[in-house]
Amino acid sequence: MAKKSEAELPEATNGFSIGNFIQGIREELEKVVWPSRKQIVSESAAVLLMVALSASLIYLVDGLFGWAAKQVF
Repeated sequence: MAKKSEAELPEATNGFSIGNFIQGIREELEKVVWPSRKQIVSESAAVLLMVALSASLIYLVDGLFGWAAKQVF
């Protein structure tokens, strides 16, 4: 197994440094691939459609079981 050079090793610091924390946040946010407005709208519409379809199906199945229970009891 190859050893890491000293340049690749993270600095060992004692305690918390707000400066390093903020710098780390900025570095991570630069790596994020932000979606376009069109992609957000289309995916949100797809999610809302699937929720509406699922809710409708559950409502219909619940009504069917309620009707069947009334017939039996």
